[in-house]
Amino acid sequence: MSEWLVDMGTFLIQTAVVVALVGMTLLLVMRSKESNDDSLKLRIESLNDQRRARGRRLRVHTTEQGARKKLIKTFRQEEKAKHKAAKEGKSEHQHAAKVWVLDFHGDLKASQTEQFAQEVSAIIEVASTEDEVIVRLESAGGLVHAYGLAAAQLDRLRVAGLTTTVCIDKVAASGGYMMACTANHIKAAPFAVIGSIGVVAQVPNIHRLLKRHDIDVELLTAGKYKRTLTVLGENTQEGREKFIDDLENTHQLFKNYVSQHRPSMDIDKLATGEIWYGSEALEQQLVDSVGTSEAYLVERMAEADVYHVKLEPPKSISRKVGLAISAGVEQAIVKGLGLVDAAGWQRR
Repeated sequence: MSEWLVDMGTFLIQTAVVVALVGMTLLLVMRSKESNDDSLKLRIESLNDQRRARGRRLRVHTTEQGARKKLIKTFRQEEKAKHKAAKEGKSEHQHAAKVWVLDFHGDLKASQTEQFAQEVSAIIEVASTEDEVIVRLESAGGLVHAYGLAAAQLDRLRVAGLTTTVCIDKVAASGGYMMACTANHIKAAPFAVIGSIGVVAQVPNIHRLLKRHDIDVELLTAGKYKRTLTVLGENTQEGREKFIDDLENTHQLFKNYVSQHRPSMDIDKLATGEIWYGSEALEQQLVDSVGTSEAYLVERMAEADVYHVKLEPPKSISRKVGLAISAGVEQAIVKGLGLVDAAGWQRR
């Protein structure tokens, strides 16, 4: 019996290896057959149409069975009239300005900046000064130079004469707030995290550990302050003071940037690195109103054509497979963390 189990286990492992190899081969073949065009594709979605379609579906679903056909017929007639008006160059909101919606989800390196810059360029090219741009922003900040560039991209909309509204549903802190402050209007959800106007740096040092094991580190520089603090070498008080001076200088630049765009703020009082929730941020003039992005979009859809604009890579088969695997791994990690968190809450 044990020999049979060993043989069966060996067979299953060999089968799994063969399947994996075949799968990898197929992926490589599909990738080789795909186009070499890796350029981003512009996707434009009418949020008015999306909301209308969902509303109609709900109405049909909640209408009595006998009246559904009549309701569906009415919807079809409305669609025909809409398409006819579109061919004649008419909008459902005659003479109304358009609203363009962009998303920015920031990580430590503000990796989305290049894509965001291209989206901004596309809108500037076609938008009129009567239009509004809504940016749904979510970022806890990150590297100074990365978010400085991201903020400069968003600031281009203001320079182009376009009214810009930044909506913050969850967080816009540190570099995220640097981006938000360039807008004409900042709207934050009641418990969105706002602020953190400060600069932080953390440098580990293992010099004493190396010294205990008789390991020397030679750090050679040309320029007195080419390297102020190091990970391996011995740090000096002069180096620490210079490093702090650099942090203070960066902080002052951050404060100047924010106060330039929001002169009504008491920058010295608010640039302490603290955070505020949305309703508190309104009192401190860090934001201009309290509300969610979804509520604001619904409000704007009642009087204007609202379009979501996004650049995305071509949806190749290999990319779909890769995204599916990535999503599966991410979901497993999130689920695991959720179980750990739940276990902590359940303790007595």
